[in-house]
Amino acid sequence: MKRNMRPSRLAPASADVHCDAPEAIVVADSTGRVTHCSTGAPALWGYAPEDAIGIPLADLVTADATAVRHRDGRALDTRVRLFPLGSVEQPAGFVLVAGGAPESGEEAGNGALVKWAFDQHPTAFVLYDHEARIQRLNTAMSRIMGYGEDEMRGRFLAEIVPGSVYEEIERRIRRVLRTGRAEYTEPFVRTPGEPKAHAWFMDIFPLKNAAGRVRGVAVSASDFSQQYDFRERLALLSEARTRIGSSLDVEGIAQELAEVVVPRFADVVSVDLLESVFQGGAPGPVPSGPVLLRRAAHRTAFARDAQVQGPDALHRYPRSSPVAQCLVDGRSVQHAVTDQEIVRWLADDPVHAEQIRAGGVHSLIAVPVRAHGATLGAVVFGRRATSLEPFGPECLAITEDLVGRVAICLDNARQFTRDRGIALTLQRSLLPRGPTVHPAAETAARYLPAGGEVQAGGDWYDVIPLPGARVGLVIGDVVGHGVHASATMGRLRTAVRTLADLDLPPDELLTHLDDIVTHAEGEQDTDALGEIPGDIGATCVYAVYDPVSGTCSLARAGHPAPLLVRPDDSGEVVDVSVGPPLGLGSLPFEATELTLPAGSLLALFTDGLVTAGGRDIDDGVAALRGALSQPASSLEELADTVLDTLCPGPRDDDIALLLARTRVLDRDHVAGWDLTGDPSVVAEARKRVCDQLGAWGLEEEAFVTELVVSELVTNAIRYATGPIRLQLIKESALICEVSDGSSIAPHLRRARPSDEGGRGLFLVAQLTRRWGTRYTRAGKTIWAEQPIGGA
Repeated sequence: MKRNMRPSRLAPASADVHCDAPEAIVVADSTGRVTHCSTGAPALWGYAPEDAIGIPLADLVTADATAVRHRDGRALDTRVRLFPLGSVEQPAGFVLVAGGAPESGEEAGNGALVKWAFDQHPTAFVLYDHEARIQRLNTAMSRIMGYGEDEMRGRFLAEIVPGSVYEEIERRIRRVLRTGRAEYTEPFVRTPGEPKAHAWFMDIFPLKNAAGRVRGVAVSASDFSQQYDFRERLALLSEARTRIGSSLDVEGIAQELAEVVVPRFADVVSVDLLESVFQGGAPGPVPSGPVLLRRAAHRTAFARDAQVQGPDALHRYPRSSPVAQCLVDGRSVQHAVTDQEIVRWLADDPVHAEQIRAGGVHSLIAVPVRAHGATLGAVVFGRRATSLEPFGPECLAITEDLVGRVAICLDNARQFTRDRGIALTLQRSLLPRGPTVHPAAETAARYLPAGGEVQAGGDWYDVIPLPGARVGLVIGDVVGHGVHASATMGRLRTAVRTLADLDLPPDELLTHLDDIVTHAEGEQDTDALGEIPGDIGATCVYAVYDPVSGTCSLARAGHPAPLLVRPDDSGEVVDVSVGPPLGLGSLPFEATELTLPAGSLLALFTDGLVTAGGRDIDDGVAALRGALSQPASSLEELADTVLDTLCPGPRDDDIALLLARTRVLDRDHVAGWDLTGDPSVVAEARKRVCDQLGAWGLEEEAFVTELVVSELVTNAIRYATGPIRLQLIKESALICEVSDGSSIAPHLRRARPSDEGGRGLFLVAQLTRRWGTRYTRAGKTIWAEQPIGGA
């Protein structure tokens, strides 16, 4: 309606003429002036009844003729309708109907307010009837869904937008209709009206009538993607802190990062490190030109790319690449593939250009891996257009936090690799190299360091040649792991060899070794580290086997007893009295002596062998006994069989194994005579020796041997007590032994010109390769060894 109505054509009307109607009704003439009005009309517009007649209709409505205009100029929340009287072309008058109560009423305009609130609320809102059909939805929901209210009314949700997420929402709506209990859900989905997936929190609650009966369901949905992203970011960092660094393996840590990141944060991730990091070395300065890196881990969200750019591959990055840029500058870089810097790089690097194009990557971040001021490598994160949004500024902070955590773990793993390599090198350098060939026994030995994250420990073994063709067998275990344990093992092995050269019985050797450890404990400063020295509590078994008599003497200090398998395949654990571990002493060590037939197998081992795989030590010993009974073409093959049987998998402790198959020297190698204390027996002894050497074909050694026999037998007759026994042993060398019942040993000295004696033992020392004395329970034995055949 326009304000240019012609009021002059309005005919005068009686002031007392009114029309009563439930709505406010105004009648105007053809000029647009009021001629009649209902009872409530003056009150609605704020006029007195007598003042309402003659007013132009244009003064009663707003400019757009959609609402009532009060007398004071206010627009009332009341809808109006205008009807012409007569024809539209030639109206005879007008009827104006206002469809609401006066503004002064308390309920005036509430319906419109509710409608406006429903339609204009920023939260998406939809109403379902008792059959779960859509009845109403507001503007926000219509925009999100991409459909108008008329298109969705009367239809089911899953019918309009198919998909498992929407089917689940509809199931929840029906459940609320059935149970009358509200539900809450947080779907992550892309709606038809949105360009990307969003995180929604959705309240589904029943609508009940006055009697409490459920008549419908209302669903309120709000986009909380910002809060969701923040929450996911915190969850990602929290998971990284708990999962990354669980190992001390460089490639394992890199793989842990890749598993945490893909696919929740990136579609593809690559961890490339300097070659020296894998070897445990300290990384040097990063070159300013092309950078050569080794791949530690690569992971993609798409299965078809699983074999692309696998671990261990070498990659060359030109200076224009973001990887080289972040390494040289020490700062993270973030780019879209359309950025000029990336375009330049891909032009210089066709290999990576093809991979990026094939993978559909649209944005990437390169972060340097730096720890303690050193650059270890770089991590590249990529996203594809088909899944995640391009990286934003907030993503840079997340990647730097993640890589910072990884850098510390990788540096720890690098240092562990270095220390473990040092310990292993030291350990292997201190152990015997290859099998030991000895006339007393055939031996085979194995040493396996602990696997995984455990450093090399102090398990050790040794095969020590002893005078009289005897052999010393020793195996031990040092507390702890690492360089300190390996160094301690070296000290103990050296001490055992030194004591073995004194030809001490096993129990006496362990007693002296225990004294050495105890004294070393007092000299060490353990307060600084708060640790027990590695040699305190070390265990050891020492055995001496004599192939002439076929006897073996053993003693042990806190170590598992050896296992013996006889030629008839009967096996047993050697019954050796156990002494305390080294350094914890005060209790004596006791030796056990037993006679071994030729071909007996003696197995010395550390506890890591029998407890591998979590076995009880008794079960482990039984398994070892079974493995030793397996047929094998050689002792070396049998040693491999034992390891394959008892410890096929990862190990958490070192393993040392020493196998010895005994031999017994027959009459073709040993000759002996009991002698009296008469000085005339010396000549007889020389003759017997010459005859025996002739039988062995060793006539060339007769002169020296006669001199040695004369000196040693004469000394025994003159200075010692009986019984006296002379023995010759022929093996790789010729050994002459004279035993007597005295514990007094001769001493080598240089005789003066005026001395009548003292030159015999000096001549023995000069003419033989070596000589010495060993003590027995019955006395002592003086021996001299000389080469055979001009060796």
